[in-house]
Amino acid sequence: MQTASTNICERLCNKSVYEISLLLNIPRSTVRGIITKWKQLGITATQPPSGRSR
Repeated sequence: MQTASTNICERLCNKSVYEISLLLNIPRSTVRGIITKWKQLGITATQPPSGRSR
């Protein structure tokens, strides 16, 4: 059984940032940022801000 993430990965894993941005109709900078965050943190979810709350 394939999950949605497996299906997406099969379609996008070997594509360039430019190709992914065209397929998903989002800016290249967004795609690049998501890939960078994934490589550094292993997660793409928004992290809580650092420091004490106001």
